[in-house]
Amino acid sequence: MRSSKGYRARTRKCLKKHPRNRGMPPLSKMTTNYEIGDYVDVDPEPAIHKGLPHRRFIGKTGVVIGKRGRAYLIRIKDKKREKTLITLPEHISPSKSIMR
Repeated sequence: MRSSKGYRARTRKCLKKHPRNRGMPPLSKMTTNYEIGDYVDVDPEPAIHKGLPHRRFIGKTGVVIGKRGRAYLIRIKDKKREKTLITLPEHISPSKSIMR
């Protein structure tokens, strides 16, 4: 039998929450505002499926380049190419690795 090639295939470990963090995230995570030029980490929230980025972008750091409705446009370097990721604020967090 062929293996599944779905959008969330092979994500059992990376989209699993620790038992103490299960359930919906706090509202502060959803209402955080980011400015253009801010560095953010892609940190998906498995409890919210809408706007969930693809698994290849989990853990990547990018720059906010714009806003589209509630979602943010994030420029991420993927191997040799730069890609634009459209995701909701629940799935991103301020970057801890970039020091300004």
